[in-house]
Amino acid sequence: MSITSERTAELVKEFGKSENDSGSAAVQVAILTERIVNLTEHLKTHKKDFGSRRGLLSMVGQRRNLLDYIKAGDESAYQELIARLGLRR
Repeated sequence: MSITSERTAELVKEFGKSENDSGSAAVQVAILTERIVNLTEHLKTHKKDFGSRRGLLSMVGQRRNLLDYIKAGDESAYQELIARLGLRR
């Protein structure tokens, strides 16, 4: 359900400004997106796992807030990020 540290390092390298930039909003959105995808696959097979479902909804809300923050700061960066991650909206 969670992602490996190697995958996290790849996402930081791909979306961060530097290799140690794990705190920027774009990197956080990318990591949350990866976790959301993994948890969605888990919930397809475990339909009654309501604790994980609650965590999924929390992560989706957190990602939405971060995306709104990015959009308020720089509209073009927001558009580029959702295109790279394949998100709707």
